[in-house]
Amino acid sequence: MIHSEKNRRRAMTLLRILAVAGAYYAAADLGLLRQVTVHGAVVTPLWPPTGIALGALLSLGLRVWPGIALGSLLVIATLNGSVSASTALVVAGNTLAPVCAFLLLRSAGFRPELARLRDGVVLVFLGAMTGMAISASTGTAVLLADGKLPASGFWPVWAAWWAGDVMGVLVITPLLLVLRRLRMPRLTDRWVEGTALLVVAVPGTLLATRSSLSMLYLVFPILIWAALRFQLPGSAPCALLISVLAVVAGTDRVGPFEDHTMLEIMVNLTVLNGAVALTALLLAALVAEQQTVRHRIERACEELADLVDQLAPGRSAAAWPSRSRDERESR
Repeated sequence: MIHSEKNRRRAMTLLRILAVAGAYYAAADLGLLRQVTVHGAVVTPLWPPTGIALGALLSLGLRVWPGIALGSLLVIATLNGSVSASTALVVAGNTLAPVCAFLLLRSAGFRPELARLRDGVVLVFLGAMTGMAISASTGTAVLLADGKLPASGFWPVWAAWWAGDVMGVLVITPLLLVLRRLRMPRLTDRWVEGTALLVVAVPGTLLATRSSLSMLYLVFPILIWAALRFQLPGSAPCALLISVLAVVAGTDRVGPFEDHTMLEIMVNLTVLNGAVALTALLLAALVAEQQTVRHRIERACEELADLVDQLAPGRSAAAWPSRSRDERESR
């Protein structure tokens, strides 16, 4: 019985590792559809595998790290057609980056629910910006050591590599954390407003990212609407939509990205996607935190009303909570 339970756990762990590797590889295929070249190095404005890797660690635990390494190895071997010592170094960097980001988040008390503002801040600065510096540094150093990158191109390529990895974490990881705890909504749960948001978001983002009038700022009212009304389950998919359509427009060099060099396009995409991800993540976390505080205050008021009833049985305090609720609703 004990051996069968251990074997079952090992089989489940192996399946999870293989699933992570498969998801990593599939996400890489999607990311490479919009690759660009900076100083001869191939980079992407948005690298989804980093978000897959960190999301898997947060959801499944540290034991699935071999899946990240395996997925990274398959991606690099497919691109290069062979495996070498340089490949092993890049795989190590791609694995260590999300693992170190996960350990930093765990040490900072990060909660995957992202219901607190501090969780959003920690994910941005520790999980994304700090952790992904490892993969960018390792990959760029390997290119420089192999002679595939001139010394003058180290920092531009490092910045592009780092920005793509950071965007993967900021856009993909929150979406995975939402899907982890997502439940089928009831038919009465603001379906009309959600449909209206979708109808506005898609054409609005297409207009903002492909119009020659440089109207990228139009995406932010849509994003704010999604965050205020639907919190992270609304803002995370909206941020993904905006980032993907912006990357497509940037690599096609249309709309506000027309007549710019590829390096300038990468800078513009990094700034836009970073602002979108930060707005979606931090605003949704702030709204969720305020709602949590409000619910606690309401429960405290109800407990206080019950206590007043117990201390003064001859007096009814039922009207006080109702008046408080009416005042809160009127505000």
